Amino acid sequence: MTQDEMKKAAAWAALEYVEKDSIVGVGTGSTVNHFIDALGSIKETIRGAVSSSEASTEKLKQLGIEIFELNDVDSLSVYVDGADEINAQNEMIKGGGAALTREKIVAAVAKQFVCIVDETKQVDVLGDFPLPVEVIPMARSYVAREIVKLGGDPVYRQGVITDNGNVILDVHNLSITEAKNLEQTINQIVGVVTNGLFAHRAANTVIVGTPNGPKTL
Repeated sequence: MTQDEMKKAAAWAALEYVEKDSIVGVGTGSTVNHFIDALGSIKETIRGAVSSSEASTEKLKQLGIEIFELNDVDSLSVYVDGADEINAQNEMIKGGGAALTREKIVAAVAKQFVCIVDETKQVDVLGDFPLPVEVIPMARSYVAREIVKLGGDPVYRQGVITDNGNVILDVHNLSITEAKNLEQTINQIVGVVTNGLFAHRAANTVIVGTPNGPKTL
């Protein structure tokens, strides 16, 4: 099984968590694109979706799935999204696709967060994947200096503007053993919108694509 086939297996397995007549929270990324395809196969049974990015919104619309604004939705039964890294506590690093802020907001509204990954995303300690931090543009240099004090090596993601009009710093050389504490500490730096640690809102369920098929944790 290729990595993409493992992603697809995990994504299609997530359909089990989609309730009939519900509005589904949909994330962003290559694994989620497979989930959107899967959602298209049952689109007649759902009301629609809330999307975490312009890219996912466009793909959902192309499949004829109605898009709802999050402000018009009281709650979501499920939010399905991928991760760049995930540990045994279901804490994640997300934001490789620069959609971390909207992803974190939609995840906060959902009753259940189902994370879909291939097995290469599972790690013992978070941090090999650089931690994305979304920053107000005028604060970029200040935030970078503050992150250096925390032991990180921030790199400006050149040419990337988020859907919210902000910039991304990718923080290298972190070994994240206290994810909740670091998530909170970075978010308290003035100018930070949010960071890609999903520890306070970890996944409820993880579906891992493996060479032997999807495995639910």
